[in-house]
Amino acid sequence: MSHTDETDQGPREVKLKRALTLWHLVIYGIIIIQPTAPMPIFGVVAAEARGHVVTAVLIAMVAMLFTAISYGRMARAYPSAGSAYTYVGHEIHPALGYATGWSMLMDYILNPLICTIWCSKAAGNIAPEIPYTAWAIFFAALFTILNLRGIQTTARINDVLAAAMGVVILLFLIQAGRYIFGMPSRPPGFFTRPFYDPATFSSSALFTGTSIAVLTYIGFDGISTLSEEVENPRRNILLATVLVCLITGVLASVEVYAAQLVWPAKTPFPDIDTAYAYVAGRAGGQFLFQLVNFTLLVANIGSGMGAQLGAARLLYGMGRDHAIPNSFFGRLDPKRRIPRNGVIFVGAIALAGALLVAVSIHGHALFSYQLGAELLNFGAFIAFMGVNAASLLHYYWRADSKQLKHLIPAVLGFAICLFLWVHLRWQAKLAGGVWMLVGILYGCIKTRGFSKMASCDVPTE
Repeated sequence: MSHTDETDQGPREVKLKRALTLWHLVIYGIIIIQPTAPMPIFGVVAAEARGHVVTAVLIAMVAMLFTAISYGRMARAYPSAGSAYTYVGHEIHPALGYATGWSMLMDYILNPLICTIWCSKAAGNIAPEIPYTAWAIFFAALFTILNLRGIQTTARINDVLAAAMGVVILLFLIQAGRYIFGMPSRPPGFFTRPFYDPATFSSSALFTGTSIAVLTYIGFDGISTLSEEVENPRRNILLATVLVCLITGVLASVEVYAAQLVWPAKTPFPDIDTAYAYVAGRAGGQFLFQLVNFTLLVANIGSGMGAQLGAARLLYGMGRDHAIPNSFFGRLDPKRRIPRNGVIFVGAIALAGALLVAVSIHGHALFSYQLGAELLNFGAFIAFMGVNAASLLHYYWRADSKQLKHLIPAVLGFAICLFLWVHLRWQAKLAGGVWMLVGILYGCIKTRGFSKMASCDVPTE
């Protein structure tokens, strides 16, 4: 969990600094997820779920709540950086822990990459005279520099971002309400169609949409990677994880419900990827259109920063256990007490990916927002299933007293995540499968068939 640096007085142990409160954790989780999380994916989910975005978001919330309980409980058992990688590796098997960590690594690296791309394009809409490449370099550098300043700086920035996004969301809801109740007439079932429309409903389409809608909640698991930097982790990690899922689910449902009332599902969007901005434009005119576009830019800045921070700490946990090169990833900066090398590494990957997105074959981009979202969920579902299984083993299977409160959330969380994983499109399964195969082969070679992956000493409850 630490390493030693030489000083004039001899070796000095460097540890992560416990500086975060419950409020910091909740804000951190909300910013990673984004209070505006359902807005970028609104058009994609609406198309896949045939208009049932609210229902998809609510089903996804149920799955994430069960998984959040398992995350919180495992953080109590193992208050150590590394998140699902640590829990699965120590509770089930180091090799499965490595595979889980590798799947999470794809999520955490893809998130800042996608945010860098989105921010660069959004900023280009504001200042088109600046080329995309320049914006990509700027945002990748911005995320990296701010994270290198340390965890306390990030927490202060998160407070400001959460407040700003909250104001814009409130303004949108007010304008949406005025638009809806200012309509001259509303057809029968107008207020219930966002939940269920018999003319378009399809269970298969709904679950495919739900498998994408889970992206609304992706990032809550990042809270557990800060276990070594939070006050009273055995209490605060569980509370923060559940609270973040609940707050996100309620807020997201309200946002997409209002959007579906303003823009009925049967009406096509001019641009599916920026559909929510067009909804805002219909509700509040050009000013609200531009404001929502700018707000999503700010939200992606916060999400990119938070995801890069989580990725660096995951790399630190894996490097500390010698799953990946320890000399580079398993060290902390002695002054800031952060995994500096991991932060820089993730920033470099984000920049490389953002520049690659400009490359196309036969007029088709090599990367799309929807594929990126589904790849994020591909890895996330694997990690979620692993954590639910670890929680089941630790708190029920191996416990002296077997209680239903430890059985039911873990089993339901695992089953729902598996069900939604199956409903991902084949393109995401293929690309994600390649990532997992490459990682597992590397792990086998690096650890000689995982035989050298000895469990590190981590504090347990």
